[in-house]
Amino acid sequence: MSGFEGLTVVVSGGSSGIGAAAAAAFAERGANVAVLDLNPSEAHWSTRCDVADDNQVRLAVAAAVEQFGGVDVLVNNAGIGAVGTVEDNSDKQWFRVLDVNLLGMVRLSRACLPHLRESASPAIVNTTSIAATAGLVNRALYSASKGAVHALTLAMAADHVAEGIRVNAVSPGTADTPWVGRLLEQADDPAAERARLEARQPTGRLVTPEEVASAIVYLADPVNRAVTGTSLAVDGGVAGLRIVKG
Repeated sequence: MSGFEGLTVVVSGGSSGIGAAAAAAFAERGANVAVLDLNPSEAHWSTRCDVADDNQVRLAVAAAVEQFGGVDVLVNNAGIGAVGTVEDNSDKQWFRVLDVNLLGMVRLSRACLPHLRESASPAIVNTTSIAATAGLVNRALYSASKGAVHALTLAMAADHVAEGIRVNAVSPGTADTPWVGRLLEQADDPAAERARLEARQPTGRLVTPEEVASAIVYLADPVNRAVTGTSLAVDGGVAGLRIVKG
């Protein structure tokens, strides 16, 4: 796929993990890449942006537009995690995770929409998770935030389809990212916990950031004009397969 030549792609959370892989994939296909992250990227044009701060979001988008002349694709990828049941996370934690994972996407989309309307190939791709639909243990807050992103994606797709702006989501399984690595480090037995996560996926391994990035590129590609209001699972079969052995 090489339909991104000359297009500008804004990637939030683009300095590491899935976001960094997506930024690299778009750049390889000829796109101008603008990374918005708390830790600016060294690989692409970048500006510091906390998606929980509306003023920072607006300034960051304005800087990207000044640099490249517009926005054609927005990848809403910035997010934070949370572990626990509904009893374990405080109100403060709930507000913080929803502020970043859900409202962060709202803020960035709101800031980018006027520019997307001027593009001939506008698209938004939101990063959700299998936690939005699978019901994972000790992920109540995180699952709620990603479930909201799933619903938001469908609503946005309906709201903007008449404008030609496609809105989709990618739904990764457990990916081999720095965030997952930090979770594993906190486990009593990191090796055993990693083996458990790998076994949870029918493919028997963690998803790679590059695999998720490939799906993001597909959803954003201008040739796929009929694809909107879709959540594409890249999860090693977790969402749809029930493997019974023996």
